Amino acid sequence: MKTGLRSLSTGAAMFAIAVALPLHAQEQAGAEQAPQAAEDDMASNDIIVTATRRASPLSDVPIAVSAVTAQSLQNSGASDIRQLNQLAPSLLVSSTGSEANGSARIRGIGTVGDNPGLESSVAVFIDGVYRSRTGAGLNELGEIERVEVLRGPQGTLFGRNASAGLLNIVSKKPEFNFHANGEVTYGNYDFWRLSGRVTGPITDSLALSLDGVYSKRDGFYDLVDTSGNKVGDTNDRNRYFLRGQALFEPTDALSVRIIGDYTNRDESCCGAAYIDTGEKVGTAPNNYTLNPSNRIATILQRQGGFFPNPGDPFSRNLSITPGRDYVSKLKDWGVSGEINYDFGGAKLTSITAYRDYKSQDYGDYDYNTADLLYRDPGTFRQFKTFTQELRLQGSAFGDKLDWLIGGYYANEKLTLRDNIRFGNDYGPFAACRLLAGTANTQSPLLAAGLLNPASPGCMTPTARAAVTAQLGALAPLLVPGLDALSSIRNAGDVDSRYFQKSTNWALFTHNIFHITDRLDLTVGVRYTHERKRFSADLNNDNAVCSALQVRRPGAPNDLYDVATNPAFGAGASLAQGILTLGCLGNGSPALNALDLQDGFKDGEFSGTGVLSYKATDDLLLYASYSRGYKAGGYNLDRFELGSTGLNPVPAVFSPRTNADASSLRFAAEKVNAYELGLKFSQRHWSANIAAFRQEFSNFQLNTFNGTSFVVQNINGCGSALSATRTCDNSDVKPGLISQGVELELTASPVRNFTVTGGLTYARAKFANRLVGSGDGSVPLDPALFLLPGSINSNAPEIVTTASMAWTPELGSSGLSGLVYVDGRMTSDFNTGSDLFPEKAQDSFAVVNARIGIRGPEQKWAVEFWGQNIFNQNYQQVAFSAPLQSSSPANSTIGQLGIGTTTMANQLITSYLAEPRTYGITLRGRF
Repeated sequence: MKTGLRSLSTGAAMFAIAVALPLHAQEQAGAEQAPQAAEDDMASNDIIVTATRRASPLSDVPIAVSAVTAQSLQNSGASDIRQLNQLAPSLLVSSTGSEANGSARIRGIGTVGDNPGLESSVAVFIDGVYRSRTGAGLNELGEIERVEVLRGPQGTLFGRNASAGLLNIVSKKPEFNFHANGEVTYGNYDFWRLSGRVTGPITDSLALSLDGVYSKRDGFYDLVDTSGNKVGDTNDRNRYFLRGQALFEPTDALSVRIIGDYTNRDESCCGAAYIDTGEKVGTAPNNYTLNPSNRIATILQRQGGFFPNPGDPFSRNLSITPGRDYVSKLKDWGVSGEINYDFGGAKLTSITAYRDYKSQDYGDYDYNTADLLYRDPGTFRQFKTFTQELRLQGSAFGDKLDWLIGGYYANEKLTLRDNIRFGNDYGPFAACRLLAGTANTQSPLLAAGLLNPASPGCMTPTARAAVTAQLGALAPLLVPGLDALSSIRNAGDVDSRYFQKSTNWALFTHNIFHITDRLDLTVGVRYTHERKRFSADLNNDNAVCSALQVRRPGAPNDLYDVATNPAFGAGASLAQGILTLGCLGNGSPALNALDLQDGFKDGEFSGTGVLSYKATDDLLLYASYSRGYKAGGYNLDRFELGSTGLNPVPAVFSPRTNADASSLRFAAEKVNAYELGLKFSQRHWSANIAAFRQEFSNFQLNTFNGTSFVVQNINGCGSALSATRTCDNSDVKPGLISQGVELELTASPVRNFTVTGGLTYARAKFANRLVGSGDGSVPLDPALFLLPGSINSNAPEIVTTASMAWTPELGSSGLSGLVYVDGRMTSDFNTGSDLFPEKAQDSFAVVNARIGIRGPEQKWAVEFWGQNIFNQNYQQVAFSAPLQSSSPANSTIGQLGIGTTTMANQLITSYLAEPRTYGITLRGRF
């Protein structure tokens, strides 16, 4: 808590300095300020953005948008969109188990988790081309002109999957003057980054450019063996990026821009550290004690599991199964063509693109030396996407109307080969886990050392006799099941594939009516038609499962009715556990060679209405309403077959059939947003203020519950829930509301000096009563019981950012200096989408800095830099360690005192943020 308060105070001081500096500098400037050209004195209203698909000054655009220029990106050292966190307070970008599926949030809303079936609520566009997964922006970006962060739903002009906002990344065009530049960077962790760009004319009408980046760095985690000796590292960097462009302008009316790019990564990613290995016993979440040992940790340790530096995850020592190293490979390439033709009275824009994105991420997925779970090298995900957009825009009625109409088409083919396999230690671990005891009582067999993973069924002869006596008549049914369970080794998926074909088309219009010289009305509407077809072919080699099918006495053909069958008496939980741990979703005869097929069509209107008033030449006021949505889809995790989604199957152990495919489907996310804003801009300073409220229905929430990914549409209920935790259809309300205020300040009070400050207060809160479907008929998943009335995950209520750039002239030789600092303060928040208390992150502040000297006309530069210079320790996303709990009911201290649960022993792991880095950059151009 004290650390959090100190960070909060630091952040408040940073924001105060950002506000005070320009005011003080203005007082000192006076007559000593020298005349200067506009390009030397960059005020915010000089930045041209395309947030409305029209090139407009930022200060005249009546929506909440932040624009980060090329110079700001260079000063901050940003090479991918994660560094934008330091410059845009409403944005939070993080990476999780795979950078192929990173997470971005705006105003506390976004999509988190490594589930390729979910598209992001924050869309990413690069040079006008939609990228269907946020991970595309986690690659090197090359030479960038600017990045626009559009806050709030942007469904009218940018389509579905922009329900929370979007990132619009614009690269530098080819130039008709020859120009070349390059830079070399070296830093700690043996970090090397080489980048360069060359551009120039071929003819008077044709210019080309080529830019590229190569980046290599050691990992931030040390891999250690069970003796604590380093044997390697992980979370390293080894990637390169190339982009070639051609710009053809034969006349003033015609412009053609062709872009081709290629990204390659071959890295070790992503390790996670244990942040909680305790076992808690108590009567309430704030009234518990720690047991001397955690039974799950004890079992793992008896199987050779090792927990390096317990209680100190930021030692960054990890221990994984030998031979199960993390591998992350990616190839991402694409070609796009943008044609602009001016007819005189109207301008036509066409953007055509094809992209092929393939990533392979595999290795140890239990994050422990014990070999429980892994993905094999055959695992991959691939997206092949074709998009076409046409826009025609112009003016009418004596420039009283700026009109725009357009159409859009996209076709995406997703292929996922996800081979999840049990390791050599899984079977013995599963049997021991079942016998280790329930609730707040550990099994005496475990305490006495009588549970031995090396013995069949995890039972020494003494333990076998005790278990047989305890089960009585059920022993002949259940003890052989434990023996069979303990024999599962290296079994699971062999070629499980998922396919999703998505096509959508849209028609849209966006029109600005100039009612008077100062009063504008913007009206836009878009209709999108979505079609998705899903299929899967599930195959595995877990042949042991046939021996685990527990049969009800007197009914030898009844293999599944164990959870509710009173004939099992006290053995019911053990029988259920045998099936759950050994077969369900992993090798059940009903899932081997199972083919699934499903599909749906959906049509949705989105739109916007904005009334804006230019009160003075410097002041813009606006009020807006917008409606956005994010497309529905499929949870690509067959562990959840029949248990969640639009059509849940209540019989958990029923044989799986193609009819269960629809249970993986989730509905479209919809949002109604309201905003009031003010933009004040003068030559040397500007201020933007926005107050907003965003109401989300069918919010798509993805969480990992320790066994599988749970995807549910979250909605609220206006009155009390029924006994079955459902809600009347007429009483369903938005499930998540984000509301708050944003403030941005920019000042250039004197020559060569710029400061910025930002503050966001956003309260993204769930309704007090929640259900899991739009019609209220599906109850909230038990794993999400902490959501009602709580703040969304990865949604800090207060964020402040500040930056200062000073480039003083050094004498009369043409030399100049650079002093740059930026910082971000974040209040506390929970990093887990299930909001388990163990996954909380205290408030913290991150500060970056850069100092250097530049030659005449910046022909060369030498810069020393540091990122996270105070080495702030914080986590990106915490999650339940796979399979490492006695049961889902014992997964968090948040469940203490609820029902009969009085113990929590789930092991918690986390993807940590990067530590302090520093280095030197040499830059040159001609």
